[in-house]
Amino acid sequence: MDTAVKTKKATATPPVTFVKKVGIIGAGQMGNGIAHVVALAGYNVVVNDLKKEAFEKALGTIERNLARQVSRGLVTEGDMKATLKRISFAPSFKDLGDADLVVEAATEDESVKRKIFAELCPHLKKEAMLASNTSSISITRLGASTDRPERFIGMHFMNPVPVMQLVELIRGIATEDETFSRARQFAESLGKTIAVSEDFPAFIVNRILLPMINEAIYTLYEGVGGVEAIDKAMRLGANHPMGPLELADFIGLDTCLSVMQVLYEGLADTKYRPCPLLVKYVEAGWLGRKTQRGFYDYRGEHPVPTR
Repeated sequence: MDTAVKTKKATATPPVTFVKKVGIIGAGQMGNGIAHVVALAGYNVVVNDLKKEAFEKALGTIERNLARQVSRGLVTEGDMKATLKRISFAPSFKDLGDADLVVEAATEDESVKRKIFAELCPHLKKEAMLASNTSSISITRLGASTDRPERFIGMHFMNPVPVMQLVELIRGIATEDETFSRARQFAESLGKTIAVSEDFPAFIVNRILLPMINEAIYTLYEGVGGVEAIDKAMRLGANHPMGPLELADFIGLDTCLSVMQVLYEGLADTKYRPCPLLVKYVEAGWLGRKTQRGFYDYRGEHPVPTR
């Protein structure tokens, strides 16, 4: 999905010397955003995905977003051209063998991530760092599924990555101090600001944000207000830049459900129970903007509420 870059690019520190090449697993919304900011910061980037078409689509999105940054005077034409030249496709995990850091940005499903790590790790050099962009899953558990838990860390970029300032850093129980320090330095070299979270379900941002979204869906489910009324109330009554149902569509309803399930199962508290309406939308394949239907229908000229 195209993302307009509205904020000024944060001041980045020079590229760190211990990272020359960065591998990214997944060319979706998060993967292409991470590739964008990492390449713009001066690093060579290789993006792995199951389909080359997904990579080509991601590269097109990156190019359009860079063009917007150029039009706003945030980067130069030269920056844009150099950034695009630094991004290449990695058809297999073997092509990530010389990467100094690999960031996994696959779907928010623990079994999928564990399978990726099992297949990826044999191809990585011994000293390579491995990070997950998971927004909710235990870094300790994910790290234990690799051959390098001491060099494994959570780096949760916010969506859209080129715009959002924050990166949550989460260390697992086995994460070494050097890994944590290097991950911090790398994130700061991208012009990002760090918030350190303990390894609890959904960390900081989604521990607070997703239950609010889930409550907004319950508010719709119970008939307290319609889609537009709920979003309008939170935009104008709480000064949120985007209503919670519009935001859910932007995040992806499948991702929202995955995070709520992690919270519900991990904390064993009924207040985190996913709303049945959220489950129904996901079962219908109405996942938000990426499928053109969620709480809004995006197939026409203007979004229309679906409920």
